[in-house]
Amino acid sequence: PQADVLEPTDVLEQIRLLLNTEPGEIFKIAGGAPLEGKVKVNGAKNAALPALAACLLADEPSTLHRVTPAEDIRCMGLLLSYLGAVVRIEDRDSGENSWTIEPAGLFRHGAPFQLVSRMRASFLILGPLLARLGRARIHLPGGCAIGTRPIDLHLKALAALGARISIGDGLVSAETNGLKGALIRLDFPSVGATENTMMASCLARGITTIENAAEEPEIVDLARLLITMGAKIDGAGTKRIQVEGVDRLSGTDHILPADRIEAGTFLAAAVATRGRITVEGVDPSKLTAALLKMSEMGVEVEEGPDWIRVDARSRPRAVHLITQPYPGFPTDLQPQFTAVLSTSQGLGRITEQVFEDRFGHARELERMGARIRLDGRTARIRGVSRLTGTQVSAADLRGGAALVIAGLGAEGLTEVRGVRHIDRGYVNLEGRLASLGACIERRWS
Repeated sequence: PQADVLEPTDVLEQIRLLLNTEPGEIFKIAGGAPLEGKVKVNGAKNAALPALAACLLADEPSTLHRVTPAEDIRCMGLLLSYLGAVVRIEDRDSGENSWTIEPAGLFRHGAPFQLVSRMRASFLILGPLLARLGRARIHLPGGCAIGTRPIDLHLKALAALGARISIGDGLVSAETNGLKGALIRLDFPSVGATENTMMASCLARGITTIENAAEEPEIVDLARLLITMGAKIDGAGTKRIQVEGVDRLSGTDHILPADRIEAGTFLAAAVATRGRITVEGVDPSKLTAALLKMSEMGVEVEEGPDWIRVDARSRPRAVHLITQPYPGFPTDLQPQFTAVLSTSQGLGRITEQVFEDRFGHARELERMGARIRLDGRTARIRGVSRLTGTQVSAADLRGGAALVIAGLGAEGLTEVRGVRHIDRGYVNLEGRLASLGACIERRWS
């Protein structure tokens, strides 16, 4: 294994190099090859980001295993280094890493605009910094263009814990003389707001109760990490989480779970190409809603303790689905299923109830011959027998994955631009698809 260290002294130069990377890469895809074989799922991006933020709560080192170095995770590592933590990265042959975070030397309480504007998850440092240092200052977040995704839920919760919050000139500033436990009712079961509140309340005095909490597996994993650090948390994975504050947290070792969204992306690609694949290293129970829809499509689905096999050699039937907070159908798989339904039999319908503007990929799919009619938050999709390859552009992470899936099943050559968006959540997507028989390569435009 090779070790890399992100030192606070040189992190500004590394940030500059990352943000100045030429975004000119594209995927070239020759469609029509059914996916066949096995693929192993990486560690979950959506679990790694809050876990890295949680490491700031202790003054001792913590090590996270099964970290996938997607671009969002690399940005979070640079952000922790900017704050004063030392980040040690041990590379593995599998492509996954072990990251050790040494947070004892935190000397900054804010995040640079360049990183925050690039990665929305950077807002997750707000709760840990407030609890650990008593103050935090962060720019309003960026990320994928899939809706407004307001941060008011985060701020209301932290204010209820005793933070004094002000907003001005695009900055959120928060200060406290000591957080105190409170009863917090979230207006919506936001994953990020639940994570920020849970982390901050670990070091608050007294008991905090979070009602209408998010139930996603990533919430459960974050709670599991915090408990090994010494936190007292009960109810994670339900709508009511209770946290009893402690004086300090200690370092720990933690293995991240599999990326259920990545697993769903590969499964959707198999259906779109009429293929047969086995996705390994994932808990099928975390994808129940998506697998039920695949079965409804006529796809043969087989599950094991840590694998999922699909046989999709027949054209799928159209279905209706509604995105909802977990355990409902995940919004992060909606674009991929839009691509699948584009070549299904009949009229399908997708209603997006989580983000109000998450059909940006629909217009690009229409350029490939998809028949999609948008009506507010609902897309009506009349399946065609085959899409046709053309040049399309990704505007966000999951929408980019949907365009790749569409290209894999299309007739002719597809060129997907905006690959930098896809790289935010997937590592070596083209190589792993190629191992399943896809004709895809990364090139400079």
